[in-house]
Amino acid sequence: MILCAGEALIDMLPGRTGAGAEAFVPHPGGAVFNTAVALGRLGAPTGFFSGLSTDLFGERLAAGLAEATVDTRLCARSARPTTLAFVHLCDGQADYAFYDENTAGRMLTEADLPPLPDTVAALFCGGISLAVEPCGSAYEALMLRAAGSAPTMIDPNIRRGFAADETAYRARLARMIAAADIVKLSEEDLRWVEGPGAPEAQARALLDRGPRLVLLTRGAAGAQAFGAAAEARVAARPVRVVDTVGAGDTFNGGILAALHRMGALSKGRLEALTGDDLTEALGFATRAAAITVSRAGANPPREKDLA
Repeated sequence: MILCAGEALIDMLPGRTGAGAEAFVPHPGGAVFNTAVALGRLGAPTGFFSGLSTDLFGERLAAGLAEATVDTRLCARSARPTTLAFVHLCDGQADYAFYDENTAGRMLTEADLPPLPDTVAALFCGGISLAVEPCGSAYEALMLRAAGSAPTMIDPNIRRGFAADETAYRARLARMIAAADIVKLSEEDLRWVEGPGAPEAQARALLDRGPRLVLLTRGAAGAQAFGAAAEARVAARPVRVVDTVGAGDTFNGGILAALHRMGALSKGRLEALTGDDLTEALGFATRAAAITVSRAGANPPREKDLA
């Protein structure tokens, strides 16, 4: 299975009461949670590891994973509260205010890490869980442990201002990017990580640090893949955008699901991906993400929606 390791939280999305007053409506979310749900819905064998609360929101998150046929047996359950992310939408773009202190996800430690079963064929890490302690150190340790035997992928999914110690956060991301086989970054994330520069040249330069595949999402300009043996680019699919919540997470799930279907989730195959392989994977991922942005909130498509 593909194990997704990182945060699960509740997105409090803006809405209206029956009387028309402004309100926030709870929806299961979190970058890594959304990626796991997308993977499961797209038919890939998927597991999830996180610090998951036993409170009412934690049970709702567990139910959402189960509905997507995601295996949660490795999760560290506790009575600590669930992280909440209040979402403000401006022209369809999401800004977040996080309430994360002393939560089940935030307080995960290396002592909570499970032994990885032989069924774990690949590991995905990312999201806000990498920006804070103690969970950031725990997920880094998990990825470094897995990197010797299984393909690993990271999507930092930067949330500006969330990291209390930016220097330590940047150092962690540098170590994890060097250890990863697949790195996915939005243009905004790439600028935050690498500074000003030409995005394509910066993406190619990341390959020299260790990854076998670098993925760059460029919003309306589509997505690009930079591999050891080939490159590819696909255009964005035309769609009426409701909001962008979960779009990048669905792209991640789509890439991993496509590589799994192609039998390419191994270190050797990732090294040898052709231009056609990359175009096929990017096309599948962008189609899935386009469906998500056409819906309210993080609601990834199912395999049949892409048939």
